[in-house]
Amino acid sequence: MSTNRIKVGITHGDINSISYEVILNTLLDNRILEDCIPIVYGSAKVAAYHRKALKINNLMLNIVNSATEANGRKNYIINCVDENIRVELGKSTPMAGEASFLALEAAVADLKAKKIDVLVTGPINKNNIQSDKFSFKGHTEYLQAQFGANDVLMFMVSDKLRVGVLTGHVPIKEVPELITENAILSKLKLMNQSLIQDFGIRKPKIAILGLNPHSGDEGLLGTEENEVIIPTLQKAREMNMMALGPYSADGFFGSNSYLGFDAILAMYHDQGLIPFKSLVYGEGVNFTAGLPCVRTSPAHGTAYELAGKAEASSESFRNALYLACDIFKTRQQYKELSSNPLKRHEMSDLQSSSSEKE
Repeated sequence: MSTNRIKVGITHGDINSISYEVILNTLLDNRILEDCIPIVYGSAKVAAYHRKALKINNLMLNIVNSATEANGRKNYIINCVDENIRVELGKSTPMAGEASFLALEAAVADLKAKKIDVLVTGPINKNNIQSDKFSFKGHTEYLQAQFGANDVLMFMVSDKLRVGVLTGHVPIKEVPELITENAILSKLKLMNQSLIQDFGIRKPKIAILGLNPHSGDEGLLGTEENEVIIPTLQKAREMNMMALGPYSADGFFGSNSYLGFDAILAMYHDQGLIPFKSLVYGEGVNFTAGLPCVRTSPAHGTAYELAGKAEASSESFRNALYLACDIFKTRQQYKELSSNPLKRHEMSDLQSSSSEKE
């Protein structure tokens, strides 16, 4: 038995949503066990309920008390909630919110203790999870606080496209005042470093979108581009970041200009996520850059209307699991190269030689 398989902590998310469906359907593929050890933080009782509702008969979840006990080529589950838990498919309930938090809390504790290597979070309802222990806008903000990160980046990732957002879950009326030099430089640094250490891109090329229509049209339609964004991008380039723009979002995506960049920084949530979700057709993954650990999630919500109907696609969740493992491996390789100057030099020579042959 291989001892270097990655332990993947999976939080069960909202128990009344499609979360268990996408988790269970993903784990049906035994090839996953070749690279990792999946450990669901949730409820064996709730998992059994969903297996019955979805008619999934050929999947075993082995109950363990601790992630340290999960070492075989199997799928595991840790009970995090009370046995009296009740599933009400398609409904947002306080009980579901509490169950979401308890699983997240347990998984994060194990992630801190290095009992698991990466975290993949199932979708939650941002309203019913609120309590005196969870007063955050979502997973991203909670994890930032738990790990004491100065800043984090919501990074939407697929094989076709990578999009980060400068301002995340905030009302649109607050966006302009949040577009500052410090904010842009902070997100660009996070994105640039993540592309290098998490995705193995040596010299990332990043596109920055403008805030206003036509990127302000030289001040006619808004001043944020001329007053803040353009001067900040000049500073970013002086810091050896290849940050180009600002580009008008409609033309940038409409003309396929995004294909020429390693990643894109959007000014606000929908500016980046609408084209991302339109272009990747449910394949995308939400990755939190800037944390000392690896966390991914599917790029969709609870989808209560589909709960229990066996109609939800598990592709995004499956991609989230594989991406977490890939980033973990790439980050390890980066650390090894960074701590070994000779090896890094040899790798650079090999890459240069390969480029010359091309």
